[in-house]
Amino acid sequence: MVGSTETAYHPKGDFFNLKGNNTNVRTEVTAGLTTFFAMAYIIIVNPTMLSQTGMNWGAVFLATIIASVIGTLIMGLFANVPYAQAPGMGLNAFFVFTVCFGLHYKWQEALAMVFICGIVNILITVTKVRKLIIKSIPESLQNAIGGGIGIFIAYIGVKNAGLINFTADPGTYVMLDSKTVVANSAAVPAIVKLNSPVVALALIGLFLTVILLVLKVKGAILISIVATTLIGIPLGITSMAETMSFTEACSQLPQTFGAAFGNPGLQSLFSDPAKIPQVIMTIFAFSLSDTFDTIGTFIGTGRKTGIFSEEDQASLETSTGFKSKMDKALFADATATSIGAIFGTSNTTTYVESAAGIGAGGRTGLTSVVVAIMFIISAFFAPVISAVPSAATAPALITVGIMMLSSFKEINWENLEDAIPAFFASIFMAFCYSISYGIAAGFIFYCVIKVCRGKAKEIHPIFWVATALFVLNFVVLAVL
Repeated sequence: MVGSTETAYHPKGDFFNLKGNNTNVRTEVTAGLTTFFAMAYIIIVNPTMLSQTGMNWGAVFLATIIASVIGTLIMGLFANVPYAQAPGMGLNAFFVFTVCFGLHYKWQEALAMVFICGIVNILITVTKVRKLIIKSIPESLQNAIGGGIGIFIAYIGVKNAGLINFTADPGTYVMLDSKTVVANSAAVPAIVKLNSPVVALALIGLFLTVILLVLKVKGAILISIVATTLIGIPLGITSMAETMSFTEACSQLPQTFGAAFGNPGLQSLFSDPAKIPQVIMTIFAFSLSDTFDTIGTFIGTGRKTGIFSEEDQASLETSTGFKSKMDKALFADATATSIGAIFGTSNTTTYVESAAGIGAGGRTGLTSVVVAIMFIISAFFAPVISAVPSAATAPALITVGIMMLSSFKEINWENLEDAIPAFFASIFMAFCYSISYGIAAGFIFYCVIKVCRGKAKEIHPIFWVATALFVLNFVVLAVL
């Protein structure tokens, strides 16, 4: 098991302690490539999303890559864990639709909020608040979160594969300039007609991935991604995306770099005393979602795989400074958000798609370094990188999600006291399409049940505080 000292992580001649983690360079490189291609969509999606606020597409494109590279390198070189970071989906939607469109803040002011959110996350990490939160989560909920993340990423895979569509009832719809539709209506999912080339490609990739995994072929997931991408060429699905050149993007970066600190920006954010409570609560909403997305990912992927050892778990109570991998990983995640805001992007967070690389065997920071290198390359070859269709990466997410469901067997589903909170912390996570909201629902019902059973004393004080913050967050979102 990996110890809790710096030298244990980096023995002489083996910086990443590959031998101690029962891995090798080939496996780590394969895992890094797998993780990158599973999350590479963010390179194109994030600037497309944020540019709706008036931000320059090219500037956000580069900011996305820079934030991802720096955050992931810190995670790999400092914490020595196989997690990748990038601007988070969901958090960027909150940035655009709630903060900018709903609350009418300028994008510079929204960046300032993200920067402050990062500072808050650094403070709660340094003061051990985040570690105490993790320690306070009961084992049954930790297993539920792990399985829930499996369902969540499998659902992402099914959605990205185009296997489901949604029937929506009449409601209100707003068409944005980007052609994105914001709908206020109820939608029911259903399987699509299996006559689409995209769906056919995704199914080919899924069968190929399953066969290779069952046959225990090394690098099965990555091989499947590459093969499916190539198969997509004659089907007309794999194509070079139209993006601007690296030089054009560089010329636009100064327009977002440091914009968070100007006017509009940090200098104007608190200028209206009447809006200060709203600003504070919006920052709080950013921070809470960012914090628990990361905690959920670490618990869900690190517990079962041994990335965070028993000693790392124990250090949550006893360690000081940044001696354990858990300490360092939490700090790496916290710093990435503020760094991203400086360059011009929404919250940078630990990606749940890292599970794809972990499923491929990634166990050390070398996996993260490979991801960071691929992000650097993508700055110059964005059209090539973006040519990998979602139909090719979707099977990887589905199969990794399946593998993560094994943590459910540790939950006593026959005992409603355990089953109900576990359901909301896991299944509900996919229903509401949010790790943090799933965790929130699990926390709330856990407290309700314990109180009803007269077992309130079993709840950790930090758990009570976290649950209260979730309730407050829901109230805030209801009135924003």
